Amino acid sequence: MDDQTGMTAALAEARLGRAEGGVPVGAALVVDGEILGVGHNRRVQQGSAIRHGETDCLENIGRLPASTYRRATMYTTLSPCDMCTGAILLYGIPRVVIGENQTFLGGEDLLRSRGVEVIVLQDPDCVQLMQQFISEAPELWNEDIGV
Repeated sequence: MDDQTGMTAALAEARLGRAEGGVPVGAALVVDGEILGVGHNRRVQQGSAIRHGETDCLENIGRLPASTYRRATMYTTLSPCDMCTGAILLYGIPRVVIGENQTFLGGEDLLRSRGVEVIVLQDPDCVQLMQQFISEAPELWNEDIGV
């Protein structure tokens, strides 16, 4: 599976989250070329404090052996926040592919410092989706990033 296929799955989740009235961040976890699961930010939909795209993806998949996480790639439409960065590090996910970091720059440097391979695509669809959301719902965006 190439990186664009993984990002396409994450972007579909981001669009679904926006259609539900939430924050448009999506994620997909791929192991050995297979998408194990996907997720999207559900903070608004579930009244959750922690259901970001990456954490929702991990929760949707359920418990996995540590050896599985250590072969995984996390695809996320937006640079991961500190909470999601921590989840990636906690589970030892060695590779993260990010749709864009122009609208928000998360814990990429921390990931790299801990040996995680970080690839940023600057996908124009990811950028456009977040820019539109931020202009339409700045209060919701600021709440999501803790501002």
